[in-house]
Amino acid sequence: MDDAETRPERIRRRAPKPHAAGVKAVAAAAGVSLGTVSNVLNRPEVVSPLTRAKVEAAMASLGFVRNESARQLRAGSSRILAYLMLDAGNPFFTDVAKGVEEAAQAAGLSVFLCNSSEDADREAAYLDLLEQQRVQGVLITPIDQNSSRLRKLPSRGTPIVVVDRALDESEHCSVAVNDVLGGELAISHLLELGHERIAYVGGPSTLGQIVDRRDGARQALRTAGRPATDLIELTTGALTVAEGRGAGQRLAGLPADRRPTAAFCANDLLALGLLQQCVSLGLRVPEDLAIVGYDDIEFAEAAAVPLTSVRQPRQLLGRTAAELLLDESSNPDHEHQRVTFTPELVVRTSTRGTL
Repeated sequence: MDDAETRPERIRRRAPKPHAAGVKAVAAAAGVSLGTVSNVLNRPEVVSPLTRAKVEAAMASLGFVRNESARQLRAGSSRILAYLMLDAGNPFFTDVAKGVEEAAQAAGLSVFLCNSSEDADREAAYLDLLEQQRVQGVLITPIDQNSSRLRKLPSRGTPIVVVDRALDESEHCSVAVNDVLGGELAISHLLELGHERIAYVGGPSTLGQIVDRRDGARQALRTAGRPATDLIELTTGALTVAEGRGAGQRLAGLPADRRPTAAFCANDLLALGLLQQCVSLGLRVPEDLAIVGYDDIEFAEAAAVPLTSVRQPRQLLGRTAAELLLDESSNPDHEHQRVTFTPELVVRTSTRGTL
């Protein structure tokens, strides 16, 4: 049989373009003025319940959908917040986003979630797009907190709040955890357990959080009377499970007499990758290698060897940042704040064995 005979006949017709009902149609159907329809949409409290019910019934029957784009043009801004996160694949940032969403919903706003993927060009493109969209404000975990672009946006009408990064200057609000203290907690714990050779697994060093956690680790060594250079640094290109596996491969390949007996990882994804690789190569955790992560994401406790981790209040970070942004966007007397939370060490099997 010829292939042409088996092919189905396709009849193409141009689909009719849908036409949304406008406010004029709603006003006519409800028998009210355009001003009354506008009040129902924007100031329903000034319309009587009976009239409001008539207008809402007309909207429902006509399939009316509010033109939010037109409202934004008139108002000069939208009812949208944006969170530009560093890595959408990291559960830490999605947990922060939940906190942002809680605050936004309470204020009757929506949230755009954007992912820079630790790419400076992508971050810049998103910031340009969000400014063009006239979002009410931007929450950002920046690749470079000293970026001139972050300083320019507020001067042009788009407030910025920096998340998971403490800023010394007063140009923006910022919400973060004391990462230096977090690094100290991790290393002090490992020193108390008697570890002499300790590795720090993290990178890239362009991220302020990575530098602060490493500085805290060094400070803990100095406090214990040991030189900061005793910290064995295994630099990673990103904060991912794959990079953690690569660090595990390098660590396991060191001679036994120089191999670290403990590792502090800059985040939990690195720690989980390190854990997976070392166990697959025959190292026991924590007998041969004790591991501490950072963030205390949900997967830390659920790992094959439950992971000791430095906990950050992830959703509280997001909620607090969004509340600061909402205040800045609506309060003429707003003053920038630097909010810093205290981290907490959560000890599990990866450092102390069976607890």
